[in-house]
Amino acid sequence: MGIVYHGAGKFDGGFNENAYQGGQRAARELGVTVNDFEAPDPSQIIEGLRAFARNGFDLTISLGIASAGSVRAAASEFPGLKFGLTEAPAPQPNVTSLTFRQEEGAYLIGFLAASQSATGVVGFVGGMHVPLTRRYEAGYRAGALAARPGVQVIAQYLGTTPDAWNNPAKAKEVAAGMRARGADILFTAAGSSGNGVIDYVNQTQCLSAAGLPPGVIFGRRPYASVPKSARYRAACAGDTSPLFFVGVDRNQNPRGDTDGDPATLNHGLSSLLVRADRGIYTMIREARQGRLRGGTRSLGLAEGGVEYAVDRYNAALIPSALRVRLETLRGRIIRGDLKVPSQ
Repeated sequence: MGIVYHGAGKFDGGFNENAYQGGQRAARELGVTVNDFEAPDPSQIIEGLRAFARNGFDLTISLGIASAGSVRAAASEFPGLKFGLTEAPAPQPNVTSLTFRQEEGAYLIGFLAASQSATGVVGFVGGMHVPLTRRYEAGYRAGALAARPGVQVIAQYLGTTPDAWNNPAKAKEVAAGMRARGADILFTAAGSSGNGVIDYVNQTQCLSAAGLPPGVIFGRRPYASVPKSARYRAACAGDTSPLFFVGVDRNQNPRGDTDGDPATLNHGLSSLLVRADRGIYTMIREARQGRLRGGTRSLGLAEGGVEYAVDRYNAALIPSALRVRLETLRGRIIRGDLKVPSQ
């Protein structure tokens, strides 16, 4: 088995690393060998696919929409071998495509963000402007408006080429601009670029009433009772309110623990988990058992493909009554009673 990674590689702290963990689980539990190929540039993806195929690998998986063209080409060149692809379809019968209904999880994240925003302004930082990323925005916006009809959702994308997934410096600039407009919760769906948002939030820590734009105020104080570190109190003295990020793909909540104490205010409000690890493991297992079939699979809340993270780092940030509401919404989405827009 082989997995081809691009962009920031297999230890990107996000989607790629999730997929890597799925491959490692398969190696441990199924006794298969999983080889890796890292392609910093999308043009190199085809090299990895061909290298694995020429060695007769049972299954070669490549990650992300930037891989789609290369996977389709390799699948046509090697029709007797099986290939896997994430986040994009492929017409060949020897390709299994794994997609996620990110909008379902993003709806819950949007509901959470709008409910807990002190300013009533929340932000969305997207990577490449493609339908995949717009699914995140659509769900986030719908959930935010459902929780708080007057909320302002600011959305900005980092570009129209694959470079947008790996530009943390630009993401940091965008985060600063959103904070200047009063956004106190920033949801990032931008691949490795999201590291720039997380860094900015951790470094800046809060908004001040004096720095809010006209018409924006601290209308709520949802974190007044959450213990604060001495560092936070010193940096954010006076009339201030905390700044938060929402991570993506993996649980990035611990990255908001700037003082090493989960009991004090954490700057990671939550994370939208996209369980590529589960999808990749299942794909490899079925290939190992000789029952992997081509076609597209879609994983959402019902299949455990997307989730939102609650742990010791952010438990104090989400009131119990709000958690009950989120679980009710989750159930409605799974049953089909609540339809979440995808664009």
